[in-house]
Amino acid sequence: MLQEALDFKAESDALYELMRDLDDAAFDAPTQFKGWTLNNVLEHLHMWNWAANESHADEDNFMAFLDEAMKAMAGDGGMRAYEAVWNDGVQGRALLERWHEFYTAMAARFVEVDPKKRLKWAGPDMSARSSISARLMETWAHGQEVFDQLGVARQNTDTIRSIAVLGTNTFGWTYATRGETPPGPMPFVKLSAPSGAVWEFGEASDDERIEGAAADFCQVVTQVRNIADTDLQVTGAVANDWMSKAQCFAGAPETPPASGSRFTR
Repeated sequence: MLQEALDFKAESDALYELMRDLDDAAFDAPTQFKGWTLNNVLEHLHMWNWAANESHADEDNFMAFLDEAMKAMAGDGGMRAYEAVWNDGVQGRALLERWHEFYTAMAARFVEVDPKKRLKWAGPDMSARSSISARLMETWAHGQEVFDQLGVARQNTDTIRSIAVLGTNTFGWTYATRGETPPGPMPFVKLSAPSGAVWEFGEASDDERIEGAAADFCQVVTQVRNIADTDLQVTGAVANDWMSKAQCFAGAPETPPASGSRFTR
């Protein structure tokens, strides 16, 4: 059983429950993330959920989709426009239910997938475990702007462990995507899980370390909060440099939000 698939469904369900009673007009409100609306969030999550599922179910069809998507997104409209077209212009509650129905079935399929199965993606191939973990991460990260927009303080669970793992595994990626070399080994990371468990990553060090709540760490590596807006304790030049630009997601380098710009309304 692929636990990460169950965690992906749990995080998706939490986001669905947050939005299930909204009226259609609420989905048009811009959030603190680049002015994306709740419709934009759902368009994005649904299309890339479908893509991840298709990379497992029909690799040839996925590759055809990816070729078309990359060409379209390089055009004037960019990714937002392509995602809206791909979703047939469906928005609001209808889009919410389409996303909900698909991710529910998708999670059930991924539970049974061999975790080591190699799947094609926009970047390097990845394991099925990494693929569904990435969907969990993106659902949680984009879900934050929805929680913030609706003024609801998020209650995290230990399902975020996969995001913390991804956050530490992509230490080198943060620098590679910027054409840089890490200034040293990955700092020691010691996190308090929502359950109270302690998660540790890397070699123990008093000189280079990051310590605090796992949710805070996940917020920084997914760039939904500036490091200054968390209670993480960061020690060492390498640790401070990493946390200033940490990026656990694929694509071009992105700049973390300015301090104070992302918050629960």
